[in-house]
Amino acid sequence: MTLPLTFTPEVRAALDEGRPVVALESTIITHGMPFPQNVEAARAVEAEVRAHGAVPATIAVMDGRIHIGLSDAALDALGQAQGVMKLSRADLAACLAMGRMGATTVAATMICAALAGIEVFATGGIGGVHRGADTSFDISADLPEFALTAVTVVAAGAKAILDLPKTLEVLETQGVPVIAYGQDAFPAFWSRDSGLRAPLRMDSAAQIAAAQVMRGQLGLSGGQLVANPIPAEAEIPLDEIGPAIETALAEAEAQGIAAKEVTPFLLDRIFTLTDGRSLDANIALVLNNARLAAQIAGEIVRLRA
Repeated sequence: MTLPLTFTPEVRAALDEGRPVVALESTIITHGMPFPQNVEAARAVEAEVRAHGAVPATIAVMDGRIHIGLSDAALDALGQAQGVMKLSRADLAACLAMGRMGATTVAATMICAALAGIEVFATGGIGGVHRGADTSFDISADLPEFALTAVTVVAAGAKAILDLPKTLEVLETQGVPVIAYGQDAFPAFWSRDSGLRAPLRMDSAAQIAAAQVMRGQLGLSGGQLVANPIPAEAEIPLDEIGPAIETALAEAEAQGIAAKEVTPFLLDRIFTLTDGRSLDANIALVLNNARLAAQIAGEIVRLRA
């Protein structure tokens, strides 16, 4: 059966010609920022990928099709749409079947990228084990996806609102390589150092690309998490942003915020509590991840040549 994939001409040509392509998620557009900042940020990330030698492929579901790359008109429509589904492995097929509009999380973007033949994906931060998961069992579907889908994901670690030690434990149990880029510490999204040591460290895009290719040669399922620290000039140290995170978490619990609504609520409250600094840092780290992802994608192309 033919897959329900729609490619922009730019992405289709790059894949056909064996040029590097970087997948980008769309929940950051629909659930992460207001319009028009969301569309402006998305275009800036796409431009950063292009500036470093790769073709960006922002992924979203529209009209019963998985769109691999978005036209300017489609990106504008997504940025202003209401009632957009937030898609993970559980509801990707349902969204397509219903003809709904959906934005892809890390897990759904990995699935769609792999279907399209894209091996590298840049995002902000991955989901993980939520605080209090010992009673709520709230664990992001992003984590098991890394054990299933062969895509290298470049992120600034896991979101700092999460239980980072437990997130690393789950990734280890799933057999997922967690690679800190250029440092030993596992980064914490807005902060360069979570206080935890990453299981692996690599210092070049070429090493990361070689590991991705080697996993395929060995027949190992799943992908890699590349934890790329936010640039030093843009970070909010953990001791500064920590109180805002704790306040937002307490408010979420008091208001009974749960499931897929937790992360958007927390990010919005932390934006307010930090007077917008968290959003500035978020944009800086996504751009930084786009740069590294483009470099890794280029190295994979060279290795496969």
